Amino acid sequence: MPARGERRQAAPPSRGQAGRSEQASRPQQASRAEQATPDPYAELVEAAKAGDQWAIERLIAQLRPLIVRYCRARIGRSVSTFASADDVAQDVCIAVLTSLRSYRSTGASFLGFVYGIATHKIMDFHRKYSRERSTPVADIPDVVTTAAEPERRLLHDELGQQVGALLAELSDTQRDVLTLRLVVGLSVAETAQATSMSLGAVRVCQHRALAKLRKLLADRQVTAQV
Repeated sequence: MPARGERRQAAPPSRGQAGRSEQASRPQQASRAEQATPDPYAELVEAAKAGDQWAIERLIAQLRPLIVRYCRARIGRSVSTFASADDVAQDVCIAVLTSLRSYRSTGASFLGFVYGIATHKIMDFHRKYSRERSTPVADIPDVVTTAAEPERRLLHDELGQQVGALLAELSDTQRDVLTLRLVVGLSVAETAQATSMSLGAVRVCQHRALAKLRKLLADRQVTAQV
């Protein structure tokens, strides 16, 4: 027995306790790592705000392909070509440049700021396009089409409507995550920065969205066979 007044030395943790302690600390470490992910655009943005022409051109050169793919995915071939989506993408680039001087970093990724602008521009396009479609006009093709062209365009339109109907069943967040990951081609980390989500949340959202699409497709196939 230890002498009176002598402190009893604590027994070292068992192997099982040490393992549980290590596993419990891992999510916290991962969470801190996710929060500490630097914004890859931060330096370019600050230089562009200061008027550095090279930084402005470099920033737009990096952002424009992402913006174009995002707009094409969200707008599609609404007017038979991607021209409208590309026009919206150009408007987004101009709006990003115009907003640079007033942009203040809040710790979130600059991509989230850019996609916020893109989302508003896309919504404006859909509102304008809906109004224009409600006004009947003569549908005169600009060029002569081949005999197979109408059938091909009809098949493409039907396929686009089916895909659109499936995506409409997803939540806004699921749609955005799939668009950024599978169409725009962003990594999980870039998607997390653009949507202000954690890496784990992006992965879970993508998994659930794809699982829901698979179930919807399976249900439609069963319905078609009945």
